[in-house]
Amino acid sequence: MNEYDVAVIGGGAAGLSAALVLSRARRRVAVIDAGQPRNAPAAHMHGFLGWDGAPPATLLKQGRDEVTSYGGELIAGTVTDLRPAPGDPVTDDAATGLRFEVTLADGQRLTARRVLVTTGLRDDIPDIDGVRERWGRDLLHCPYCHGYEVRDQPVGVLGGTSEAVAHALLIRQWSNDVVFFTHTSEPTDLAREQLVARAIGVVDGPVARLVVDEDRLIGVELETGQVVPRTAVFVRPAFVPNSDLLVRLGCATHDNGWVVVDSVGQTSVPGVWAAGNAANPRAQVVTAAGEGSAAAIAINNQLAEDDTAAAVAEHRGGPPD
Repeated sequence: MNEYDVAVIGGGAAGLSAALVLSRARRRVAVIDAGQPRNAPAAHMHGFLGWDGAPPATLLKQGRDEVTSYGGELIAGTVTDLRPAPGDPVTDDAATGLRFEVTLADGQRLTARRVLVTTGLRDDIPDIDGVRERWGRDLLHCPYCHGYEVRDQPVGVLGGTSEAVAHALLIRQWSNDVVFFTHTSEPTDLAREQLVARAIGVVDGPVARLVVDEDRLIGVELETGQVVPRTAVFVRPAFVPNSDLLVRLGCATHDNGWVVVDSVGQTSVPGVWAAGNAANPRAQVVTAAGEGSAAAIAINNQLAEDDTAAAVAEHRGGPPD
């Protein structure tokens, strides 16, 4: 069985950033990644200083190359189980000697002294004809990631969620031509007043499909058959954390289902951290990378404390306190 100082589950910006810090700290690190990044449909990423406009795949390739150059190991696969290694129960006061067992879908197993989960989240998007095909292209969710690229264009905002109106009011600063489609929700009187005050058009009624011509979005069709010309549409999806491993391990969660972490990503289970979208639904690529780095430093500091305690015990000729 392969043994590591740290197992990083998830090889996106958070996971690779953490692995880079840890491998440079001369820790033995394994990054296990299923190869399904959330931002794969996007042609470019934005707001990451020094990487603005770069394809997401380019950042990941560079990150993988950097991690392996310092001795970090990359393992392709999906983790199906995470648990304390036999003989090492997780207790509230456990620290020195922690071990975790990580099992992959192909049966491969490894152990690690610490675990960082960076498995991201899933975007729950509306079941409307054309939505999944255009996702990340001209059906967008983050104005800070994509707003500038569709500035001054005829933009639509799809309703149906509690935050949709706020989304439309925010997107208004990138374009003077914004239409809010109520879809399956009825805005309050105050919301309608806000939309009108910001010169945002309101189109009532359910949306049937996105209209595409020659691989470009050209409009939004209502169930009535009316087509409203638009070249980009924003939607506020529901964010669903990929946190099954953490929950099954017993990590505490907030009322909304997201795993509780401290300022450096440590969960309620000793020895287990989470970073990026697995714990923070608002994290962009640059934010996730920073969270991964912060978690890695905290993990290494804790491992150094364990190493010191073990060395002192050996020096004294007895087991660690």
